[in-house]
Amino acid sequence: MMPNRLVAHTKRVLLRSTTGQSWSSKLHSTTAAVTRNDGQSGMPECDHNQAAYDGPSYQKILETRRTHLTPNLLAHFKKPLVIHAGHMQWLYDHEGRRYLDMFGGIVTVSVGHCHPKVNQALSEQIAKLWHTTNIYMHPKIHEYAERLVAKFPGNLKSVCFVNSGSEANDLAMLMARLHTGNQDILSFRNAYHGMSPYTMGLTAHSTWRFPLPGVNNGLVHVMNPDPYQGIWGGSACRDSPVQTTRNCECQEGCNAGDAYYNELEQTFKYSLPRGKVAAMFAESIQGVGGTVQFPKGYLKRAADLVRANGGLFVADEVQTGFGRTGEHFWGFEGHDYVPDIVTMAKGIGNGFPLAAVVTTPEIAASLGQALHFNTYGGNPMASAVGIAVLDVIEEEQLQRNSLEVGTYFLESLADLQQRFDIVGDVRGKGLMIGVELVGDREKRTPLATPHVLEIWETCKDLGVLFGRGGLHGNVLTLRPPLCVDTKNVELVLETLDTVLKQYMTKELRSWRNSKRTV
Repeated sequence: MMPNRLVAHTKRVLLRSTTGQSWSSKLHSTTAAVTRNDGQSGMPECDHNQAAYDGPSYQKILETRRTHLTPNLLAHFKKPLVIHAGHMQWLYDHEGRRYLDMFGGIVTVSVGHCHPKVNQALSEQIAKLWHTTNIYMHPKIHEYAERLVAKFPGNLKSVCFVNSGSEANDLAMLMARLHTGNQDILSFRNAYHGMSPYTMGLTAHSTWRFPLPGVNNGLVHVMNPDPYQGIWGGSACRDSPVQTTRNCECQEGCNAGDAYYNELEQTFKYSLPRGKVAAMFAESIQGVGGTVQFPKGYLKRAADLVRANGGLFVADEVQTGFGRTGEHFWGFEGHDYVPDIVTMAKGIGNGFPLAAVVTTPEIAASLGQALHFNTYGGNPMASAVGIAVLDVIEEEQLQRNSLEVGTYFLESLADLQQRFDIVGDVRGKGLMIGVELVGDREKRTPLATPHVLEIWETCKDLGVLFGRGGLHGNVLTLRPPLCVDTKNVELVLETLDTVLKQYMTKELRSWRNSKRTV
């Protein structure tokens, strides 16, 4: 029998088809609940036949990594994976094992690994022209610029292309300071906005900070409005199908949101020059911070406050853009405000090094004060890929798929939460999902790292790859390619159910043994 939520989801799809609201997503995986044919019991079949690995040996790769790559390149898992191929939502290691990719290359693979249309667009462009830089006009960047800015509301009509999210946020900081003539920039504690020397100060995780002078110049970190782990929270704060388990005494509006906004006002009153702010940065949903969502209405009020003090509001859409949150193409649209600057990367290129900053023509004009150039930004290959990604999202209705599959996923994970006390919180929107593991649900104490790693590793052994986020690394981050379907979700749910039961049984047995020895 199908799980209850899958039955309900199927009924909703059938209802749409009978009322003239049918839709279909041209997904490239034909999956069925059958026994894995590659030694991985329970893995759905896939119509893709991947060629065998023919690269360097595993030991050779380990040795090269140890001797020639910088030590900051930490590999996941006790026995690091060698991934040599990908197809849509699947990854393949050097031994031929197939994995369901629930992390999307750190939220980067938006339309699917090696999507045939994106591959074709890149191949055709490579055969014509790789690179000129923008000292010459080539057609693709102009075509892409028109396509991209058409996705934005208001006067967000000017775009500057770069190569990464760090570069995009770095440029947005420069634009804001040049345009306003002010220096101070705000971001949230727990925010991640990049690791360039400029953006490292904007990022507010001690784990990502080097002890360098000048990193924090002109940067202020304000209280993070987190309804789950923060000082204030409740059971109706988030724009999510799933809410926290915290009690809520709100009558009208959101008490937690009001309290967090009051704290932001205190920062303006006491820590900033009155009326002389350059900008505030905010992710629409915090990514590296562990899929943290803000109280409804908070960002809109924050944007008004920043503008009243002479600043610009910057929406960091590096992880939440391009339909990932489902209901909207951009995450900020779910917060009911229009930013002054939007930064984007990752899903924009489906893995190709591409990023952008979109703003108003007036703010963009600030870059005319001096020469500013990016050698690779928007080059012919990057622009061709960017256009193809937009085409696929539209043609295969992947934003709609993100909403439908993501909502079903979140509701199903909420059922899982009811069965396992170790699951403290389930949150997110669309296919931007976090599952926070806790040692004590009442106190919301993060589950200790060794236990998280055990669960994470066991899921990998069963063929499902998650990311980890949050300051303590205790949040399973689910950011799959937008082409995943409900059968893929069922595999994830079955895997988590199996692994959490195994973990809880082991912990209970360990506790009983310790009691007997006392």
